[in-house]
Amino acid sequence: MDIHPTAIVDPKAELADDVVVGPYAVIGPHVRIGSGTSIGSHTVIEGWTEIGANNRISSFVSIGFPPQDLKYKGSPTRLVIGNGNTIREYATIHRGTEHGGGETRIGHHNLIMAYVHVAHDCILHNRVIMANAAMLAGHVVIEDDAVIGGFVAIHQFSRIGTHAYIGAKAGIKKDIPPYMLATGYPAKLYGPNLVGLRRKGFSTEAIQGLKKAYRIIFRSGQTLSKAIEEVRREVGNVAEVETLLRFIDGTQRGITR
Repeated sequence: MDIHPTAIVDPKAELADDVVVGPYAVIGPHVRIGSGTSIGSHTVIEGWTEIGANNRISSFVSIGFPPQDLKYKGSPTRLVIGNGNTIREYATIHRGTEHGGGETRIGHHNLIMAYVHVAHDCILHNRVIMANAAMLAGHVVIEDDAVIGGFVAIHQFSRIGTHAYIGAKAGIKKDIPPYMLATGYPAKLYGPNLVGLRRKGFSTEAIQGLKKAYRIIFRSGQTLSKAIEEVRREVGNVAEVETLLRFIDGTQRGITR
């Protein structure tokens, strides 16, 4: 291990042999850190926190702190961070709560930029990008490949669908469907995330299917159930459209329109 002499690492912490810990970092007794991970200067990692391999954690990051929830009474809830993530300066990521499942979870290969806040019981899947100062309240779920713009605020229990794109300074009160572009306060949908989908190599069939589904569901004026029935008749068997419909069917907070 390469631990700077000014760093404070509790003897009970479990660090892989090649972990790098920068100056003045503090690592608590219940922390586990996997191979190839580097910890920047002045970063504090505490609580029951598990960090996987090949993560890059910058300076002044706060990880594994107790949830900001008045119902939390000090139980050993967890934070689990996967592999290959980049977490930039001053980001804060909190542990879960007892009533929220007991765990905050970050997947693999995510980019969490400076000053981002990830609250208790949130779940970030994989390859998510959160731009500077984006904020998640508790229990938010962000699916694979979503992009969250700078200064976005997301209400507790909201879900952000796969490959969705949220523009800067948006206020999210309801679920954002997969593959869609949303921005504004309160946020509104502006159609499929066409630029992002093309960059990611989605087929013409998928993009055209999503465009048609968007027009029927969100712009036809029909009830949601009627619109979904029409999509199933008109669009056909397109996997991405099926993903969109399943997401809508599973909403608890309602869908942003």
